[in-house]
Amino acid sequence: MNQSRFPAKYYFSVIETLIIVLLACVPLFVSFPYRVNIFLSWEGAYRISEGQLPFRDFGTPLGGMYWVIPGIFFKLFGTQLITLVKAQVFINIISGLAFRSIMKSLGLPPSLRVVTLLLYCVSFSFFNFWPWYNHTVIVYEFAGLSFLCKAVTGERSFPKTTGWLVLAAFFTVCSFLTKQDAGAMAFLLAALILAYPLLAFRDWKPLLVFSVAFVVLLGLFILPFLNSGFGYWFNHGQAPHSARISLREIAIEFLENSQWIKFYFFLIFVLLFFRFRSFPELWKNKKEMLFLLLTLGVLGEAAVFQVTSYTPPDNNIFFHSFAVAFILYQLAALFPAASGKKWLPAVLSVGILLWWSGVFSKYIQRVAAKFLPEETATVSPTGENLINRKTYMIRPVDSSETEMSSWVYCGLKSFEKISMPASTAEGIKRLMAMDIVRQKKDIRMLNMSELTPLAAEIPYQTERGSYYPLWNHLGVGMFNKQAELFEKRIVANEYDMVLFEYIPSLNNFFPFRVRDTLLTHYQKVDSFAAPRRGDTKGMIEVFVKPAVK
Repeated sequence: MNQSRFPAKYYFSVIETLIIVLLACVPLFVSFPYRVNIFLSWEGAYRISEGQLPFRDFGTPLGGMYWVIPGIFFKLFGTQLITLVKAQVFINIISGLAFRSIMKSLGLPPSLRVVTLLLYCVSFSFFNFWPWYNHTVIVYEFAGLSFLCKAVTGERSFPKTTGWLVLAAFFTVCSFLTKQDAGAMAFLLAALILAYPLLAFRDWKPLLVFSVAFVVLLGLFILPFLNSGFGYWFNHGQAPHSARISLREIAIEFLENSQWIKFYFFLIFVLLFFRFRSFPELWKNKKEMLFLLLTLGVLGEAAVFQVTSYTPPDNNIFFHSFAVAFILYQLAALFPAASGKKWLPAVLSVGILLWWSGVFSKYIQRVAAKFLPEETATVSPTGENLINRKTYMIRPVDSSETEMSSWVYCGLKSFEKISMPASTAEGIKRLMAMDIVRQKKDIRMLNMSELTPLAAEIPYQTERGSYYPLWNHLGVGMFNKQAELFEKRIVANEYDMVLFEYIPSLNNFFPFRVRDTLLTHYQKVDSFAAPRRGDTKGMIEVFVKPAVK
């Protein structure tokens, strides 16, 4: 075979594709413990797969685009919890392809692109096994940025770039309609990138096309729901919602913490100082400026996102890949001889894997444990007391903390390949064996717990209406108005059965006031552990309508 027909860049393309697909597909071959809070992903996807629409059929402070991909996967593969993992595999593949496209458009050499792509997948995608809005919103943003970079870095005529700009606007709208804070920052970052051609080259058309497309597409998404409570639910920072944006908090978090973000800012400006003789020289270099603006914008977004979207604590970790890509790009320009070395990608990849070894070390430990079992002895064979890193402190034994290795399966199809505490599994079995569940076909049920997949098992009809909150966190996903609604229905005995998850350590994750009403007006017939561990353990309590005297 003629080697010249297959340049090195094509081999790198194959490697990049394999990295994206193989790392994304790992979750397909394992089972999982029940994921805390995944009930929100399941119920939204389930409702959308049933033809329901956000705001019209259920209220939510999030945008419906969060559930679109999982909802499509529910239609294709069934409504089991494990289908959410399959949807996330697809999301991670799109995420990796978007990042690769951005780096390709910005001119990062293939040998460095494969390294930064590995970093992106290992640090941001690999451990995201389940769909979550704080992750999906970023993936939509990067999809939009990939089309935006195609439009502003290409040499094609304006009509040919219009399609890229419209697609960029579409995915930016999807980002905003997934979550407001990151979606708004996605728009601002896109506007920042498009402002550069306007200011540097008087090229106003890309910014105009993108802005018009964004406004038109956003309007098309929102207008049908204006009479369905859209302004009430999707309403960041205004009553009854509380604002999460605080310039003071953002500044404090940046100054007191954010070590990596500040380090990257410092290193980037040092490299630019050595690379360019003056700012005008940098300003006139289009790709350099676009790459710089994108990187600084992503770092700035990460600094804000860690405050406005504080759970999970590593949801802004995407910034590493962009910063490292820009830094490697500048180093390659400063040291062209070193950047051309054949083994550079392999050496850098080993360094990346060493840097992020914590992501996959637990899998290595599982294999190593078979050959090198952990030493847990506290007394030596000679009878001497052993003091080491694991025994120097005497920690109280938490007898209630069930080891995940003892978690079991409940046997229901919706929970296939998902393990849970034995108490939870037994409680679900008792619930399914209750006469009211086995005999009543039109059961009216209020499920204020994270066992939302029971809607496909009992089954009961999910309540629909713009007034009905999908998420029962008081002050976040529902408010006093909705709590009062449920309390009135409980007092009137409108529900045949109610499941309520009581988590004392969380601030009204399920509203305490509703539970107080249940304890007064309904009969508590069972309780079992919620599928949680750590400091947020709770109990799922089963209430039934009191017998008529």
